Amino acid sequence: MATIQTAERVSREASDNFVFQRSLLAYHAAARRIEGDVLEIGTGSGYGIEVVAPHARRFITVDKHAPAPELLARRDVEFRQATVPPLEFPDNAFDCVISFQVIEHIRDDRRFVEEIHRVLRPGGRFIVTTPNAPMSLTRNPWHVREYTAEELRQLLASRFPKVECLGVSGNDRVRAYYEKNRRGVERITRFDVLDLQHRLPRWMLQIPYDLLNRLNRRRLLRENTDLTTSIRMEDYAIGPVTADCYDLFFVATK
Repeated sequence: MATIQTAERVSREASDNFVFQRSLLAYHAAARRIEGDVLEIGTGSGYGIEVVAPHARRFITVDKHAPAPELLARRDVEFRQATVPPLEFPDNAFDCVISFQVIEHIRDDRRFVEEIHRVLRPGGRFIVTTPNAPMSLTRNPWHVREYTAEELRQLLASRFPKVECLGVSGNDRVRAYYEKNRRGVERITRFDVLDLQHRLPRWMLQIPYDLLNRLNRRRLLRENTDLTTSIRMEDYAIGPVTADCYDLFFVATK
């Protein structure tokens, strides 16, 4: 029987391609915006390191999980295992902080933002992505919350004087996959007649969510192989934030 891995840590598995390519775009967009000493919060599986590390003078990446052994062999990056917040770094330590698909997991998001502001040097930038709440197809019990564009703007603006609000949108190929995924999710959630996804505590829903999410993605791959595997990073674009963008991509400057 195939192993069911959590869909919260994006992988190169073909069934993850819709999300993987979108996540990869965030790293490439960040690489054009970073310089100097850079901190990443949320290493994940580490697929973005090779994109951003060459653009940094020093690159440190933090995650609550230990990195894979092959990542530890890299000489252009320093790994720290820690749960955040807080950030175990001195004030004004970094020129840039990047954090992709992490803030929605942080219970004390205001302190998270305050800590990032603290470790950034004057003029430093915080680049953050997170799912755009209106485009979520169901409750994700791994997320403490999800943000609308205005909610995220207000959170960042509480500490940062300048916030650039951008979003990740997709072309017709991306929208076709999203629609097929939406119908797949509806086929599953129609059995939730008591709306348990919104009534039960998050911890009770996490494993069932992982199983059903992964099975749905693999079903989509099996039934729509060409569409699923054909999506590339270039099928996404970063531009002014809209209600129907898939992710929020914000840049806050200290």
